[in-house]
Amino acid sequence: MGVKEDIKTLFVQSSWTMKAVAEEMTKRSGRVYSSQMLSQKLYRENLHYKEAKLIGEILGYELKFEKTNSKISN
Repeated sequence: MGVKEDIKTLFVQSSWTMKAVAEEMTKRSGRVYSSQMLSQKLYRENLHYKEAKLIGEILGYELKFEKTNSKISN
């Protein structure tokens, strides 16, 4: 799954709408977000880390990186 599908799945599991998340992002960040803007960011997979973290916080999740056993070669 990509970022778009992952975050949309969290919306459904958390019973939040895109509009409600956008409104809460506006309140918490002071930057204006609309449901259309958020939808486009997800569609294009053009979401900043700070925005993904904020969405996670709103939905009750923590964004973190976990070490895996796989290595990417240069």
